[in-house]
Amino acid sequence: MPALADIIAAEADVVSAFVVLLKEEQEVLKAGSADALPGIVERKTATALKLSPLTAARNAEFSRAGAATNRVGIEAWLTKLPPDDAVCRNWQRLQILAEEARELNRVNGQLIQLRMQTNNQALEALLAAANRQDLYGADGQAATGSTRRIIDSA
Repeated sequence: MPALADIIAAEADVVSAFVVLLKEEQEVLKAGSADALPGIVERKTATALKLSPLTAARNAEFSRAGAATNRVGIEAWLTKLPPDDAVCRNWQRLQILAEEARELNRVNGQLIQLRMQTNNQALEALLAAANRQDLYGADGQAATGSTRRIIDSA
């Protein structure tokens, strides 16, 4: 079944490219370089769009071969083939890459959540400072209701 083996190989190649992008995204998130994220997201989206027709083609081939198109059905069908068959090898590679992508995506989600928490805390601190009544205003006058002054030697 060379067509099926080729489809799965192509699918694995796309997932491999997605893994590379997820690793790049992770480095950007760790470095705090948010400006680079939109470009990575665009490339991830383009890569994900390439995956959909390959997955559909793979599922169609497995259906034609009489296999269920879910993982359990596919793996049950694959047990009938020799383990060194190209379909089996490519399927195994695809599964390994898909697991790596899932894990990278999970970690990246946690990094994004951590960045959001940090940004929210910084914003809250800035808003709290802006609302304090014991500071001078932009006009150099003490804020309304203030009885304290900041002594400045400028």
